[in-house]
Amino acid sequence: MHAATAWRPVFECVCLSFKYKVPTVQSIQAQAARKNVATGLLLALFGAIAFSGKAIIVKLAYRHGVDAVTLIMYRMLFALPIFAVMAWWASRGKPPLSRRDWLGVAGLGVTGYYLASALDFAGLAYISASLERLILYLNPTLVMMLGWVLYGRSIRWGQALGMAISYCGVVLVFGLEARAQGADAAWGALLVFLSAVSYAIYLVYSGEMVQRIGALRLVGLATTVACLCCLLQFVLLRPLGAAVVAPEVIWLSVLNAILCTAAPVLMVMMAIERIGAGMAAQVGMVGPLSTILMGVWILDEPFTLWVAAGTALVMVGIFVFTRMSRRPAH
Repeated sequence: MHAATAWRPVFECVCLSFKYKVPTVQSIQAQAARKNVATGLLLALFGAIAFSGKAIIVKLAYRHGVDAVTLIMYRMLFALPIFAVMAWWASRGKPPLSRRDWLGVAGLGVTGYYLASALDFAGLAYISASLERLILYLNPTLVMMLGWVLYGRSIRWGQALGMAISYCGVVLVFGLEARAQGADAAWGALLVFLSAVSYAIYLVYSGEMVQRIGALRLVGLATTVACLCCLLQFVLLRPLGAAVVAPEVIWLSVLNAILCTAAPVLMVMMAIERIGAGMAAQVGMVGPLSTILMGVWILDEPFTLWVAAGTALVMVGIFVFTRMSRRPAH
């Protein structure tokens, strides 16, 4: 009796082991992979939403009488320490950059972050946040067209179709604003479009540099260059007294620098590591929608059937464009 009683827990454990399977290495790895993908999707989602909030904050700051040069100076002033630390962190244990690399970083910093940001901020003084986001969302098509102009890369019919659909959407929303604001809307749309072109140039030429020095190091150094350019621009174009602004502008600039500049850069890069650039770009399609919703909610921007139709055309066009871009050439 004592022997049977002693072995009873063992038999119970054996029976339970058949009922409840012990997790295998493969199942644990699968669970970790699913968790990694979920984390990547959330990072891409929050990064896209945070990026889209930039235009809202800029429009709010303009209500306090600040101009584009001063506003971007404050944004970059508060973002500078974050990007400098990012550059230092990514450069640890790496060989120093050559003179050629420094010139490349400086050029990419000027085109990709300084000019793109300066033109974007200037354009937002004339057009709505919704139209601004739709224009910037055309960036993949501009990269494709630059590749065709500079390197002779072919454009497939599906890509051309997607581009045509998306540009029709932008023209539709622009036409509504132009009818209401006239030449100001045209000037603002042109500035934002040039901002998108400037950033597309950065994307076209940054590929080789990323392979040579790494993505995080390039972003940290290039954005640091852009921050210094914005500070120098303010010193050259404005008297020091122009730095005296309403307290709301300071707090909005801090929010812009952290929440809408540094944080989304890191979130999107971490998302790409987990789910890849293609899936991260698909999640990024929420950006225009979040900008429009925040514009309606926070800025009281009108949301009409025509704006909805134009937004839908842009998103469908970019979706078609990106899907066709991923298909292998025959």
